[in-house]
Amino acid sequence: MKIATFNIQNLFHRHRDLVSRSRTKNATDWISELDCLLRKPNKSIDDSERINNLSFLLGFEKTEDSPYAILKRRAGELCFKGKVLENTTKASFLTDWQGWTKLGNRPIHEKAIFSKAYMIAETNPDILVLQEVENRASLMEFNSEFLPLLKIKPYQEVMVFETNDNRDLGMGILLKDGYHLNGFKNHLHDLDEEGYSIFDIDCQEYEIITPNGNAIWVMNNHFSAEEGQRQKQAQRVSEIYKQKLRNGKDLVIVSGTLNDVSYSHCLAPLLQETDLIDVSKHKRFTTDRDNGTSGNYFSLGAYRMGVNIKQKDYLMLSPKLFEMVANSGMNRMGTWPERKPKWRMYASIASKEHAASEHPLIWADFN
Repeated sequence: MKIATFNIQNLFHRHRDLVSRSRTKNATDWISELDCLLRKPNKSIDDSERINNLSFLLGFEKTEDSPYAILKRRAGELCFKGKVLENTTKASFLTDWQGWTKLGNRPIHEKAIFSKAYMIAETNPDILVLQEVENRASLMEFNSEFLPLLKIKPYQEVMVFETNDNRDLGMGILLKDGYHLNGFKNHLHDLDEEGYSIFDIDCQEYEIITPNGNAIWVMNNHFSAEEGQRQKQAQRVSEIYKQKLRNGKDLVIVSGTLNDVSYSHCLAPLLQETDLIDVSKHKRFTTDRDNGTSGNYFSLGAYRMGVNIKQKDYLMLSPKLFEMVANSGMNRMGTWPERKPKWRMYASIASKEHAASEHPLIWADFN
């Protein structure tokens, strides 16, 4: 049984707000400060003035209005989804539609789509857990049209579930023949002490039945970029995991984009206060070494096993599952480096827009 987690950063289109753009250190700090102020239940006059100042510094007065319609890809066809959430006639030569609409998303380069498929095909997991998927129709098309081109048998069960983020950041899971989704639970409505949602995206639980009849539990996560919120999310996931152990469920995987390094205090509730073990600490964990001499993004191979100074994505296992690991690794051949190439990449990737994702694919093979 092979399991993998991958933040695929959308399949065919990506929300315009998520398309990477350079930010100064000041802008990043302003965003974090503004997030904290906006979440305060009782704001003082000084807080309100600071919010106004930060809004001006971040250029919020230049923010465009919400688009009237969003161009969506559904089952290989283009249609328009308006504010009334009703799909209208597709745009084609058969229609008399000649108007204009502001697009809320941008198409992903065809080479990037194939790069995503290459990474999945090379690993070929039985269970594939995904973050940042736009919708089920896109994932089904990717599964049935792109993976077979790389001699990969399409997945039998394909699911995508929406999250609290409305920018097409859904979560998905694909299962090979013989594996079945037996249960699902989200945490969209988990609230903190102040009455705010804990998960700005989500923590989703999947109960999966394996071909031999065993049940395993996968917790798919996408944590916040804001430090205080991320710590609350780690604490909540830690509580959910411990409850499973108390209920006798000891085959548990906690995976996804946690947006922080392993030694961060924000992730301490998960990595220090539970018995979860990061698969990168396994003695048979493999990945390409960097060719460069400096530490760069995902330069795991340049350090001792299990240490990554810029890690964001995790595949963590309960002790019983960790003992069953035969092999594990990380595929970043579809990831474009921050500066110059420092690891092997697919020959088709010549620029950042050809890359599969900013995140690697992490996998584990179990006995």
